[in-house]
Amino acid sequence: MRPGLTLALVSLSCLALAGFTRGPEPDPLPARLADTGGGTQLITAEAPATGSTSGTVTWWDLRDGRWVQAGTAPARFGANGLAEGGSRKQGTQTTPTGLYDLPFAFGIKAAPSGTSVEYRPVRDSSWWCQDNDSSSYNRWTEPLPADCRAAESEHLIDYGTQYAHALVIGFNYERPVHGRGAGIFLHVNGQAATAGCVSVPLDAMQRILQWARPAAGPHIAIGTVDGPTALINY
Repeated sequence: MRPGLTLALVSLSCLALAGFTRGPEPDPLPARLADTGGGTQLITAEAPATGSTSGTVTWWDLRDGRWVQAGTAPARFGANGLAEGGSRKQGTQTTPTGLYDLPFAFGIKAAPSGTSVEYRPVRDSSWWCQDNDSSSYNRWTEPLPADCRAAESEHLIDYGTQYAHALVIGFNYERPVHGRGAGIFLHVNGQAATAGCVSVPLDAMQRILQWARPAAGPHIAIGTVDGPTALINY
């Protein structure tokens, strides 16, 4: 045995005798959440603090009763950070915290090979209505309804980079509250922070779409590392 290696082993033994033993590995993040949506797939979008515009997105599978990381990527959030989903206001450029389902995906580009979630192709007639006075508030529409103003909506095909691929985040979606916010997606990075969505690099978005399976009931949990909007407080 080499002298240096002997010294290293002796040093490790001394540390162990002194009580410097490695503690148990912490539970993975989804295992520490009060609610993960009841499925076997989960995306976590975690920011350091409510004012942060960047953080991490990680996607997980529940296998044999344990959450296993399937992938991770750097993430961007709203230009004004994060806000509690239940009290968020439209136009604040904040990403809503909370646990949400993922109703469907869409994109200007074709769905990545292997995508099994519903994937809607974006056409010139594809809009997301964000008009508070419209009965189609916070809904995909083709074409734009008469009661939904174009100036208050997103013409999806105009966002060739961001909406190359996207997943709808079910914030304020099932029973929309007008004025709370519309058009919150997980999509491809633009040039900076978002207007309230969560964004990731193109390759990560493609991998997420290939990973997500409707039968697994995927959800997304958005929050901060600590504080009142911390993920582990759900």
